[in-house]
Amino acid sequence: MYKQLSSGVKISITRSISTSFEAYLASIGWDEEKFSMEDYMASWQNYFKENAAWIDKIPADILLSTEFHEEIAKKMDEVISKILNEEPTEKQKKEIAKLQKKLGTNFKFDCKAEAAYVEQLLKDKLK
Repeated sequence: MYKQLSSGVKISITRSISTSFEAYLASIGWDEEKFSMEDYMASWQNYFKENAAWIDKIPADILLSTEFHEEIAKKMDEVISKILNEEPTEKQKKEIAKLQKKLGTNFKFDCKAEAAYVEQLLKDKLK
């Protein structure tokens, strides 16, 4: 069912998963101890209901089908795995190191998205 959707709808679904996942992680400070899949799912549902135009482009019978929900769950796993496994860029590493030296901090980050969060956090502390 998911494969039958237009490429634009699939791209929008992927974007809503990644955007809401990164926003959820930022809301908990990227703290693994605070992570709750139930809370993330609620956050994602809230995000797509309020922000995603793709929901209106999928017929109700597909939206309500178990098969579609299983395919979306699989897509979520893929997107989340990609986010968590994408290495920070050299530019991010250098900028964070420079900011941490100025601020005397020692934040750790494991992926590109977390590095973006840490970099923004440090920039905000400088203001």
